[in-house]
Amino acid sequence: MKSHYQQLFSLWRKLAPLLLFGLFGLSLAASSHREAPLIANDPLADNTDLYAFRSPDNPNTITIIANYIPAELPFGGPNYYTFGENIRYEIHIDNDAAVPGDEIVYRFTFQRINEDPTTFFNIRLGVQNLKTTYTLERSIDGGMSFQTIVTNGIVPPPNIGPRSIESGVGLNTTYDQLLNDAITGASTGEMVYCGPADDPFFVDLGGIFDLGDAPRQNGESRDGLAYYNVHSIAIQIPIDVLLKAGAPATPTSILDPDYVIGVWASASRRMVRTLSDEGLPPNDSGDWVQVSRLGMPLTNEAVIPVGQKDFWNRLTPYDELGETSLDEYFYNPELALYMDDDLFGAAVPAFAPLRIQRNSLQAFDFGNGQDGLYGLKGSPALDGTALDDAVFGTLLLPAPGKPRAVDLWPAFHTGVPNLRPYQLATGKGGDPLAEGKPFIHNFLPNGGDMLRLNMAVPVTDRDDPNFSSLGLVQAAVLGLTTAPYNSTADLEFIPNMDGFPNGRRLEDDVTLIELQAVSGVVLAAVGLWYDDYTAGDPNPVTTDLLDVLSYRTGVNRNDREFRDSFPYVAAPWRGTDVTMADQ
Repeated sequence: MKSHYQQLFSLWRKLAPLLLFGLFGLSLAASSHREAPLIANDPLADNTDLYAFRSPDNPNTITIIANYIPAELPFGGPNYYTFGENIRYEIHIDNDAAVPGDEIVYRFTFQRINEDPTTFFNIRLGVQNLKTTYTLERSIDGGMSFQTIVTNGIVPPPNIGPRSIESGVGLNTTYDQLLNDAITGASTGEMVYCGPADDPFFVDLGGIFDLGDAPRQNGESRDGLAYYNVHSIAIQIPIDVLLKAGAPATPTSILDPDYVIGVWASASRRMVRTLSDEGLPPNDSGDWVQVSRLGMPLTNEAVIPVGQKDFWNRLTPYDELGETSLDEYFYNPELALYMDDDLFGAAVPAFAPLRIQRNSLQAFDFGNGQDGLYGLKGSPALDGTALDDAVFGTLLLPAPGKPRAVDLWPAFHTGVPNLRPYQLATGKGGDPLAEGKPFIHNFLPNGGDMLRLNMAVPVTDRDDPNFSSLGLVQAAVLGLTTAPYNSTADLEFIPNMDGFPNGRRLEDDVTLIELQAVSGVVLAAVGLWYDDYTAGDPNPVTTDLLDVLSYRTGVNRNDREFRDSFPYVAAPWRGTDVTMADQ
């Protein structure tokens, strides 16, 4: 068996350079960031992406990055992009499954002034127009009360060009200096950056939205977000601030359940906007209304259908617990239809390597509308597993006809517990329900769509030769295929256990990870192998498995290198360095 696993790992190592820069998910991976009809008309309040990871150079902290304002043209003057006034930008943290709702909320509000309204230039002679500052408030009682922890925080100006930034007729500095000067220490110990940045997401938008043409079948794939900027809110928070009440100061293991947090971001506006016919600014009044939110990448954009997208944006993750009408899109994801030869697999030739399990172990069908593992309901085989009604009720095995309730749905709505069957096939002896090698615990079942991160999991050094943008998929491959990880079923740190969907690092290729997951790679990792594997055969490394692992989208890394220190995002593209030909 080990030699066959080594065969798989050898192939994986050959393919890794092609996959670099990207196991749960179900979306069609394409974050143009214009997720819903209403928010597409309000870009200043539009969440684009959310990241949460243990800081690689400061592992006693967690870095959370919430990006807003999609597809900013670097040369988009004279009214350059900036955070909006009269908008509440919020980062929400849930750290206790026993308590409904957020425990910690960071609230950012922005103000801007024109220092020289006599010019049409954004920067001239050392002064700025659209000069933006912010106030940061923190709540540690679930939003009941807030404490101001940053006032007059600096937002760097847009990276217009060398005359505006570096010359004596501009600001007479460098953009790196402006960015570094904008990093602010909060009165409660957090580090904060709010400002322009290169959009860290990477994907072939043109190919993906052309009915799943990724990689492109006739032409070269290209990063649709290359040379675009966003506005980032980045905050670095000590782990002890994020711990739930009563959690040990030192984790009991690298999968300590007390160290799990859920993170989501939102933007809210006042309910009423009154326009004036006398040339006065609009007047905003009334209650605050959530208009955008984001947790797991790509959910609203490519999972939720058009008619439900605005509805989804209004919900909180906690509202999802009682609102089950959207669950079906996770139990039976649309994308799985195009990875199934019995349905519409032939309609998307780019996805030809991606095929879900219709007859895994000659017993289990995970095709849309099928039963998956539900046929085991009530069987002693499930006793003590996460699928046992006596453990989590019907949470993960709710009903027939919901095959992906066991793998895709929990990634978005509960996280994954370190219980059978959610352990690697290493040590299982061919039985997917047996004890295996632990490699994830980010279970937090009191909310819906959030990024869930176990803060106890060590950091994978970005210079580690095993570092991979494939996150937990790569961790699973290492745990199954290579010593010392595959030589024991004991818990041990495997590189990339700190990667998506255990949080999300800037480097993680969520597009590739999620498409592989829709095609069943998570099921395979726990021992529910592909259809071309015969149960009992000592070699689970089959053509279908290799096809899924070797699949790539054509765009697998960001267009700029990330910083190696906070706020980690790359500096924004300069307006004079980018042309429409680059876009």
